[in-house]
Amino acid sequence: MRARDLKIFEETRDDINIFRLNGQLDSTSSVEFEQKLLQAMSNGSKHMVLSFKDLHYISSAGIRVILKCIKAVKVMDGCITLCCLQDYVKEVFEISGMGALLPIFTTMDDALDAL
Repeated sequence: MRARDLKIFEETRDDINIFRLNGQLDSTSSVEFEQKLLQAMSNGSKHMVLSFKDLHYISSAGIRVILKCIKAVKVMDGCITLCCLQDYVKEVFEISGMGALLPIFTTMDDALDAL
């Protein structure tokens, strides 16, 4: 895996889609990530957990994808939560103000319990 690659692991638990990201979410990889989130929504998923435990970098393109999907699931009366953020990624969310738009949890269990 090159440093710029992003691996997306997806699973479902009790109608909740869980996406675990590994690598970097940037302008190139955000296209695939957006497609996966939108596909899950079109399949009826309205509750999602995004685990950023192994996400080492996020760009403004990645932030835009998440913001777009937050708006889309709110229309469906759903929710997206984040968990397990690396310090750098957490800082990006705090600086961008995104932390006020979606719940951020320390652990996967806490994020799942919130849904």
